Amino acid sequence: QVQLVESGGGLVQAGGSLRLSCAASGRTFSTYAMGWFRQAPGKEREFVGAISWSGSIREGVDSVKGRFTIFRGNAKNTVYLQMNSLKPEDTAVYYCALGVSGDYRIRSYDYWGQGTQVTVSS
Repeated sequence: QVQLVESGGGLVQAGGSLRLSCAASGRTFSTYAMGWFRQAPGKEREFVGAISWSGSIREGVDSVKGRFTIFRGNAKNTVYLQMNSLKPEDTAVYYCALGVSGDYRIRSYDYWGQGTQVTVSS
């Protein structure tokens, strides 16, 4: 049984920063990638980015480029999403997901976290 547990969401003012974490447990992940997605109310879930087991990064939506960074901790089963210069339009539920390819497609991910709310006030 694979579990992904996210943490780090919350309320922050525009211009602030948050770091989300996602810890995976339950099996070996030697060939898996970890992706981050987000979904705002009334909108489709969108791809924020992903990191492969080897550490290569796939970037997501243009709106977060240069502001969001994905990296792994010393324990490779934990991945972080560092979000800087946050904007009100970044408000969404953020999900981490585990998959083989680490691409932008939702269907490429086999396991999902429960989501964590990020709210950016103006």
